[in-house]
Amino acid sequence: MMNCHKIIEKFGKSRILVIGDLILDHYIWGNVRRISPEAPVPVVEVTRESFMLGGAANVAHNIIAMGGKASVIGIMGSDIAGKTLLDMLTEKGVDCSGIFTENRPTTVKTRVIAHNQQVVRFDREDSQYVGGSLLKGIMSYIKSASPDHDAVIVSDYKKGMVSRNLIRGILGDSKKTGRSGTQAGLFVAVDPKIGHFDMYKGISLITPNIMEASSGSGIEIRDEKTLLRAGETLMKKLGCESVLITRGEQGMSLFERRGATHIPTVARKVYDVTGAGDTVISAFTLAYVSGASMKEAAVIANHAAGVVVGEVGTAVASPDQIMESFR
Repeated sequence: MMNCHKIIEKFGKSRILVIGDLILDHYIWGNVRRISPEAPVPVVEVTRESFMLGGAANVAHNIIAMGGKASVIGIMGSDIAGKTLLDMLTEKGVDCSGIFTENRPTTVKTRVIAHNQQVVRFDREDSQYVGGSLLKGIMSYIKSASPDHDAVIVSDYKKGMVSRNLIRGILGDSKKTGRSGTQAGLFVAVDPKIGHFDMYKGISLITPNIMEASSGSGIEIRDEKTLLRAGETLMKKLGCESVLITRGEQGMSLFERRGATHIPTVARKVYDVTGAGDTVISAFTLAYVSGASMKEAAVIANHAAGVVVGEVGTAVASPDQIMESFR
């Protein structure tokens, strides 16, 4: 096994381009002491509110938190939520020059939390696919930005940003020389969504959870045998270099051309899995472009995920926390 410290120390040299659905996570925190007399629902006495970055914005935040550099490409509305999102990303040090303002609401997920449990979630969004002159502008921005980056992460939350044309454009641009100067082109990793799998052909890495992997492969994952079949099917179907299936408390399984590796979870306590997928794809990509093998990158990603699931709300992992987890 590699020296994980050496790999993590190199994160600062990596620049990742994050493309996808920008989401603002809105949390309303409170206490429940009674049931409403109007309907059989809890009455939440609100104590505070907070905002966190979600979707592609959270992936960019994760990269920055782990010491890397991140640029983000996505869309937002010209509303207060959009301004909040932009302010938060800028404050974290994310390059936001690829964010386009569109005549639609910024995607906001509001979660009401009482006693560390989610009571209800409500979403504000318009998930129509981006097209026309806006898509042209985005594609041209991707083309000019790609050569300055070591890898691309596509964060697909099915909110309209990620389409077949977008993926085709990303893959076309990634085949040209990336910042690292390799002729093989840029590493393209995708955090997928059910219903979009046929769009991802030709990418480098995909990171589905069990449900997404079952749907994408057409094989219901019930045990190790069906897990292996699903992973191999996805590899063949998409023609990708690797598939990393995240399996909750069972850890994760990495599929490469030379076979599968099962990595047991390192999480000591699980409070909240929100955003854990964002952490996995960020840590894996950073580790891989910093010189780790696929297997080593998966192990580092597993430790990073173990850190974030131990906290409530969309959390991120720092290099020190990941190294502490290895100890």
